[in-house]
Order: sequence, then C-alpha cells, then structure tokens
Amino acid sequence: MSQYLTYTEEVKEALANNKPIVALETTIISHGMPYPQNIEMARKVEQIIRDNGAVPATIGIMDGKIKIGLNEQELEAFATNGQVEKVSRRDFAYILASGKIGATTVAATMIGAAIAGIEVFATGGIGGVHREGENSMDVSADLTELAQTNVAVVCAGVKSILDIGRTLEYLETHGVPVVGYKTDEFPSFYSRESGYGVDFRLDEAADVASMLRTKWDLGLQGGAVIANPVPEVSAMEQSDIETYIKQALNEAKEEQVTGKKVTPFLLARIKQLTDGRSLDTNLALVYHNAQTAAHIAVALKK
Repeated sequence: MSQYLTYTEEVKEALANNKPIVALETTIISHGMPYPQNIEMARKVEQIIRDNGAVPATIGIMDGKIKIGLNEQELEAFATNGQVEKVSRRDFAYILASGKIGATTVAATMIGAAIAGIEVFATGGIGGVHREGENSMDVSADLTELAQTNVAVVCAGVKSILDIGRTLEYLETHGVPVVGYKTDEFPSFYSRESGYGVDFRLDEAADVASMLRTKWDLGLQGGAVIANPVPEVSAMEQSDIETYIKQALNEAKEEQVTGKKVTPFLLARIKQLTDGRSLDTNLALVYHNAQTAAHIAVALKK
C-alpha cells in the first residue's frame, strides 16, 4: 500500500506523533468553486484547521500517487488545471494507475483518509439521493462509502439540490448515524433548516469524539455524518434557495445534463441566480465545518 501514498512533511510528522489531522477533499477546489475563490478557500481552510489545533491533509491523486496533503504548487494545479478528473470509488484505481490528476469526492477522500489512518474529514455537503432518484437511480457513492469506511464527515448536511428525505432514509438503512452538532434539525447546506430531524444531537466536540470512538471500538464499521449548520449570519432562507434550485434543475433537464456533470452545473447556475450569494454561503459553511472538524479531531486524540 505504501507505494501508492505520499505525504507532505507536515502530515508525515503529525502521523508519526499521533497528532490530530483533518482530511480535506479536492473536488470542491477543482469542480465546486471558480478560480481564484477556490484556491483562496483551500488555503484558508487549511489555516483554520491549524489555528484550531489540528493538521490539514488535503487529499488528491497525482502522478500515480495518493497525495495525503498538498504543497502550494499542487493546490494551484487542482485549482487551475482544466483536465482534473472527478474521482469517486469507481474511478479511484483507474486514475491512480493511469497517472492522471484526479480530484477526490467525499467518497474518494474517505478512502484516502482511511488508508492513511485519518479519522475526521471536513467538507461542504455530502452527496445523496438525487431528486427523482426513484426514476433515475442516481444515488451518490458518498452514501455507500459512509456505510463502510471509518471516517467521520463534518458537513452542512447534503447539498440542497438533492432529495434530503430519501438521503436520510438511505443512511438509516445502512446504519450510518446522523449527528446534529448543536442542532435538532438536519441542515440543508445553504440553509439551517430542512424540515427533517437528526438521529441525535450532541453539543460538544468531546461528546462526538466519545461516540465515534465507542462505535469503532465496537467494530461497527462505517462513518458518521456530523451535520453542522451554516452560521446564521451567512444562512439563506430555505424557501428562496428552493425556488432557485427548481429553476436550475429544470434547466439541467432541458439541457440533458447527466451524471458527474449535474452537481457542478447546478451549483454554478444557482450562483448566477443568487448573484453570487450562494458562493458566499458555501464558503462560510466550509470554514465553519473545518473549525468543527478540527475540534473533533483534537478531542479524538485525548
């Protein structure tokens, strides 16, 4: 396994000394945000994690290696290279073996983190069951990864472009705990509300860490969703964002956008429809998730 992995010195030292580490994905850089906001976000998220007592490990695939931590030049490549592939579990081995550059989704980042021994991962929102998924069978591999890989994912819920109710049902079926961090209601990415509850609420990072350690000590395989609502000052009204989502979904259908291209198309269109406010909210929730993930990672090491 070691022949496939490389580490930054910062991450290597953290692993050797059992320091808290937070994994980060690269798809949010290459496919989730425009340049230069994407590279600025990547740098800031890493610094937030450091400022809160943990070490950031941004994960991506380059030159036939799983990069556990990226240097400045590598971050820039993911932010600017138009040939970056979007990698989930299905694509992982092919991209690695071919030597192509691949940005890891939630599922692929969980795989990389687990191989490296990292237990906490901060992202924006996880994938899920798509709207009209009962017809298209479009279900994100993020959900099956959560069912089998021992990594806790700190997120602002699922992306609100998805079918939240069906996503939560899927997670329940596969035994994935959905923890509301300081909330009783499952957040919907841009909004703090969704109309759906969580499995249980925990208000302290130490309590989340205790639950995770107990789960994994018992041999209960799989991760956990740590649902962390966007800060109130940056949140959007659920009714407003829903209007924009429906319009963007209709446009995607008219333009026959399918597969991996759906989410980037919808996020970009919603940014246009909200005059950029959705991107501001997206940035705010990512930063908030990074801070919370760092607190949980620190607590797990105590």
